[in-house]
Amino acid sequence: MRFVLRKPLTPGRAGRAIAAVTAIVTVISGVVIRVVDPKDFDNVWLGLWWAAQTVTTVGYGDVVPTQTGGRLIAAFLMLSGIGFVTVVTAVITAAFLETIRRRLGEHADAEVLAKLDELSSRIQALESALRR
Repeated sequence: MRFVLRKPLTPGRAGRAIAAVTAIVTVISGVVIRVVDPKDFDNVWLGLWWAAQTVTTVGYGDVVPTQTGGRLIAAFLMLSGIGFVTVVTAVITAAFLETIRRRLGEHADAEVLAKLDELSSRIQALESALRR
């Protein structure tokens, strides 16, 4: 955790950290499913194939866990995949917003601040008029 928080957290760094965690969880799940549900997963490679298609939410259905433990691992892996897609979407959105912010630059900020100052003056004038 210290490694991740050593530098300021940016959308890109967060995306890479989540991608790394998702990859690790996928590989571990592929190996663990072989141990937990050996009847349906007779080798580790089949478990890794299942984990890859589960985390990406493809789910071909060619291999499916039938044991309760395997289904719990599958549920966890599905949530990891959904979380990964969500984070990737957020990183892309943040990158777009940052690009727009840079293009507009301080000029847009100055316009907004000027408008806020104008609104503040108008509100003060209204308050003064109401007090009279």
